[in-house]
Amino acid sequence: MTSLAPLVGLNTPSALVDVARMRRNIDRMQARMNALGVRFRPHVKTTKCLEIARTQAEAGASGITVSTLKEAEQFFAAGFRDILYAVGIVPGKLAQALALHKAGCDLKLITDNADIAAAIGRFGQEQQHRFEVWLEIDTDGHRSGITPEAEALLTVAHALVEGGSQLGGVMTHAGSSYELHTPEALEAMAEQERAGCVRAAERLRAAGYACPVVSVGSTPTALSARALPGVTEVRAGVYVFFDLVMANVGVCAPQDIALSVLTTVIGHQPEKGWAIVDAGWMAMSRDRGTQRQPHDYGYGQVCSANGDVAEGYVLSGANQEHGIVSLAGGTDHEIARRFPVGSQWRILPNHACATGAQFPEYQALGADGSVQTWPRFYGW
Repeated sequence: MTSLAPLVGLNTPSALVDVARMRRNIDRMQARMNALGVRFRPHVKTTKCLEIARTQAEAGASGITVSTLKEAEQFFAAGFRDILYAVGIVPGKLAQALALHKAGCDLKLITDNADIAAAIGRFGQEQQHRFEVWLEIDTDGHRSGITPEAEALLTVAHALVEGGSQLGGVMTHAGSSYELHTPEALEAMAEQERAGCVRAAERLRAAGYACPVVSVGSTPTALSARALPGVTEVRAGVYVFFDLVMANVGVCAPQDIALSVLTTVIGHQPEKGWAIVDAGWMAMSRDRGTQRQPHDYGYGQVCSANGDVAEGYVLSGANQEHGIVSLAGGTDHEIARRFPVGSQWRILPNHACATGAQFPEYQALGADGSVQTWPRFYGW
């Protein structure tokens, strides 16, 4: 349990990282990837923090995944060279990608579009550069990508190779796993994700295209897969912190969540059973992802300043800079006495990526009570 002493001097709201929990989460995922015999490429968009990415690398991760080219630039400048930009590239960003390549970054791009594949090739020829591009595969109908059996798979591959680009592999993300909440459903989705991506690679190879990389991943499927034959690497991001959506999915408990927002009680509405805190949606984000899940945590689960879950209390409402803490399913008319003005709470987030994005830095709380400030990247 982290000492309370360092929290007294922290401004609120502050983004807190429980370092011991974070390290356990990192070790858990890496151990699972090692047992499955695959390379692990963490998605650093959740934390956007060098100190955390370095901890992941020290645990055994190989390469990183980013969601913006600005992330790629900043992590490359800090020494990370093997980077997958896991958002579909557009022609207007090719010059930025080329600059990274010329600086020595081993940057991989993705696409699911034949016209974009051709544009990548044209730009590369004009600049006398050969980009490595992976094909995005849709294995669950969740977002973008080419379905494994689609004719477009070979069409896009042809456009890439004929245009002079290097087809580096295939990648997929089973984002619909976030909508599940039983071990059986998660295991089935992990196998669907694996089988679909492997099938796409097999079709490409049968057509004469090299496809060395088969990359899959989401936090729920990574932690639920029984075996990953044909897969070369896994990607996952939110596992490093976890959050309340992941707790509802069933891959962690609230006690595993390493990110929280430190907030201070600034007032009360006793007749309503409310405590007013200085963390609104500008601190927590507007994400209400648990609203559609079995347990609705409002805008976040309330914990003591020590990090212990305060059962029943949630951040039930949020304005820009004000949050409302109340007892879910009831009214605590003694809330002003229990939690006087000046009391501190930690609020666990619904979506760690969104909450983290509200802050320029984390306050990293060590098990020994020490506090370090870890800067966080932001922007595009």
